[in-house]
Amino acid sequence: MSRIVVKVGSSSLSSAEGGLDAERVDTLVDALAAGRSRGDEIVLVSSGAIAAGLAPLSLPRRPRDLATQQAAASVGQGALIGRYAQRFAHHGLVVGQVLLTADDVTRRSHYRNAYQTFARLLELGVVPIVNENDTVATSEIRFGDNDRLAALVSHLVHADLLVLLSDVDGLYDGDPRREGALIVRDVHGEADIAELDIVRPSASAIGTGGMVTKIEAARIATGAGIPVLLTSAPQAAAALEGKAVGTTFHPTGRRRPTRLLWLAHASNTKGGVHLDAGAVRALTARNASLLPAGITGVTGTFVAGDPVDLIGPDDAVIARGIVNYDSAELPSLLGRSTRELAAELGAEYEREVVHRDDMMMI
Repeated sequence: MSRIVVKVGSSSLSSAEGGLDAERVDTLVDALAAGRSRGDEIVLVSSGAIAAGLAPLSLPRRPRDLATQQAAASVGQGALIGRYAQRFAHHGLVVGQVLLTADDVTRRSHYRNAYQTFARLLELGVVPIVNENDTVATSEIRFGDNDRLAALVSHLVHADLLVLLSDVDGLYDGDPRREGALIVRDVHGEADIAELDIVRPSASAIGTGGMVTKIEAARIATGAGIPVLLTSAPQAAAALEGKAVGTTFHPTGRRRPTRLLWLAHASNTKGGVHLDAGAVRALTARNASLLPAGITGVTGTFVAGDPVDLIGPDDAVIARGIVNYDSAELPSLLGRSTRELAAELGAEYEREVVHRDDMMMI
């Protein structure tokens, strides 16, 4: 039995007019249900809520402004999950909707809750259907695209494989619409794609992703030890059967703590903590936690529990971390030892500004 995360984009679920194509949805569900019947656990990351909301709102194309996108998502999400639920029910399967924002998974308690929800859904035999919570996400806390979301979810649920379904059947050495373009069957690392002419993000009026975002998603997943298969939605059944289709991105790294992967790839930092050279050496060479004594300044506005950039004397970001103090508290603590602070202000000030376990080196 394998645990597989499948991501499908809006362009693969939409008609030429931009609305939800029920036949395409049904074909995808049939392929996923066949995988379930073979014993695989399936998590579906599905775009399409905004696309599904265009027709009911009489919108001719995907709106550009966030408010109208969120309105379309609000209308379309129900239609999308309803269609999925109806078709999966034909196969005796129940679906569960999971809507995420980036802020949901950068805080310790939130990502633990997300993991526990997925684990229980899968244990109950449910097919989780995941989307970014477009209705409430602000531009500052968006994942940006569902390809990256799928890579992060694949790590969160301890997937054995991530399948990215697109409107092209794999990665090509140039524009796949150009005569003579060749498909790349295997990618073992950056060297295999360094010379490729990667097509810019999708020109589709419906979708937001493209080959650039899919390669970035593959980079995130493979860097955490998860293989990635990139192919087209019509090839979904063959991909789940293990047939030789599309492009396979092979693992390049090892699995790392889930929260740190979220921190590196899903979070948007709320500010910066500036370090002196000694603090930079302590973090990079000794794997130390960040203490007030090594801080020279604070930028931005944040509260304890927010992700922040840790910035060296040359203004280069060396790490990201979950901060244990509010930005308003830190200026009075700068350059002082934890022992001195505890003696003057109380034992609670003996804590690290950023603990090593809550830090991801860049």
